[in-house]
Amino acid sequence: MTQQSRGLVIAGTQSGVGKTTITLGLIAALRRRGLAVQPFKVGPDFIDPGHHTRAAGRVSRNLDGWMLSRDINLTLFRRHAREAEIAVVEGVMGLFDGYDGLSEAGSTAQMAKWLGLPVLLVMDARSLARSAAALVHGFATFDPALALAGVVFNRVGSAAHLKYLEQALSQLDGIRCRGGLPRERELAIPERHLGLFTAEDHPLEEQRLEHLAQVMEEHLDLEELLASLPRLNLPHEAPEEAEPRTVRLGVARDQAFCFYYEENLELLARCGAELVPFSPLNDRELPENLHGLYLGGGYPELSAAALAANMGLKRSIARQAAAGLPIYAECGGLMYLAREIEDLEGRRHPMAGVLPLKVRMLPRLKALGYREVTLTASGLLGPAGTRARGHEFHYSEITHGTEELPKLYRITARQGQEAGAEGYCINNVLASYVHLHFLSNREVARHLVSKCREYRQSLKR
Repeated sequence: MTQQSRGLVIAGTQSGVGKTTITLGLIAALRRRGLAVQPFKVGPDFIDPGHHTRAAGRVSRNLDGWMLSRDINLTLFRRHAREAEIAVVEGVMGLFDGYDGLSEAGSTAQMAKWLGLPVLLVMDARSLARSAAALVHGFATFDPALALAGVVFNRVGSAAHLKYLEQALSQLDGIRCRGGLPRERELAIPERHLGLFTAEDHPLEEQRLEHLAQVMEEHLDLEELLASLPRLNLPHEAPEEAEPRTVRLGVARDQAFCFYYEENLELLARCGAELVPFSPLNDRELPENLHGLYLGGGYPELSAAALAANMGLKRSIARQAAAGLPIYAECGGLMYLAREIEDLEGRRHPMAGVLPLKVRMLPRLKALGYREVTLTASGLLGPAGTRARGHEFHYSEITHGTEELPKLYRITARQGQEAGAEGYCINNVLASYVHLHFLSNREVARHLVSKCREYRQSLKR
């Protein structure tokens, strides 16, 4: 399989040009041809990988130039691309957009060069004619070390419009137009305040995927595109050893809690945790014999009424937290552990009440960006001084209760400036708005599992 693997990166001239739609359509079209497709997403996003996974039938993987080192990104890519015939990597923002205006750091272009993959450039064709050639020329020559697999135009007005664009690109040496997708509202995935709808809320039905695949077949030159892609050098790497699974870790998984880095879950399992899924929306009690909980992010505010009505599970979590059960919560998980969530209409929904916090939804973005966390004291994720990297993105704020809780995190933003104290603690509970990527520091996962073991041992005394 290694010798047959190929790959490409799908990048945009800017955000909003249709990268995700074209990525999903290409995955669906390749699968329809009988190819095993491994998807990836550049950046910290949870939503696009969920759609990739649905389209590909394989778990999409996040690659990130800031949360993870170059070597870890390469290891992740090689490990999973090796199992497929083609790797499709969706970029982030515009092709060269990264941490600042001076370097390629954090950009899709940087990741493409790390992986040794050519870039299929997506351009929005609305209100664009011969000037498209000038824009493509700039993207093609800005970084000579980056290889372009061609250009795809999105939202093309007509066949005549596409021909005009193809004529413009024909003036550029070595740049191929791979086709153009029509303006079709049904091709786009609906959006809301945190971006696209999740795969849990807006699943891609087979009929929709089939339509996307058909559009790709009709409007893109897939045969020539596939033939132009390089074969990948994917050296074999020894599998990582796993410890015996000695603790049971409950993981909240449902429509309200669906934001997890798959690598976090896999690393916890390798560290000795049996992952036990449960639903805060639907289960009335926690699963039996748990030694810890992991409450990830998602959209609890959209299911606030149902979460509030599930008194049985809220009481079960509160009892276990009071008894010392290790509980790690991120973003949506923090909101669920609070006393209440106030929605945009001013309605207040009582939550689990493990933390004396009150959370209010906002009509505008409250926080967005990469974060590095340093533990200021020993806790659920490690000793004082432990560092890990992650991302913060939310439309809510805490309005009450922070003064009542110790704060275990000292947070710095990507540029290094202080971003305050966070990481709210009570008993064996740790909650934060930051989504950590455990591969930024594997000891975080090991320490969390070891705390679960300590709790299990305490039950025997």
